[in-house]
Amino acid sequence: MEKQMRVKMRFRKNIALIAHDNRKQDLVEWARFNRDILAQHNIFATGTTGHIIEKEIGLEVTKLKSGPLGGDQQVGAMIAAGDIDFLIFFWDPLEPMPHDPDVKALLRLSVVWNIPTACNRATADFMISSPLMHTEYERIILDFETRRKKFVEKFKVE
Repeated sequence: MEKQMRVKMRFRKNIALIAHDNRKQDLVEWARFNRDILAQHNIFATGTTGHIIEKEIGLEVTKLKSGPLGGDQQVGAMIAAGDIDFLIFFWDPLEPMPHDPDVKALLRLSVVWNIPTACNRATADFMISSPLMHTEYERIILDFETRRKKFVEKFKVE
């Protein structure tokens, strides 16, 4: 069995909001409906999404780069550093994306670091309405470093 780490999420969570072009309006409507809850947390968003949320909803948003210009990777780095607790990422499954590898990497990191992740409105609704949203919470993270070391030893890879 792999070792586990526990990471405490504070009451005031760091929430990343991302939406592809065809899903931005859906995210804006969701954020408007959940404005009072979102206002109790720290909001981070990629480029245009952050500007729209700030302008139309009136929430304070820490804005990162646009997704195709590295914003998805910035959010991924923040997840790996333990600076993002919660990811709402409305992506468009029917639209080809030139930065698709970045999207997959971001979703992989959200799983590796075991952060709640919603890729559609229904999941986002369930997550934000959970009683866990209004309390501290301990995430359990598998120690993947142990697995990596075993792989290196097995294959003599460095």
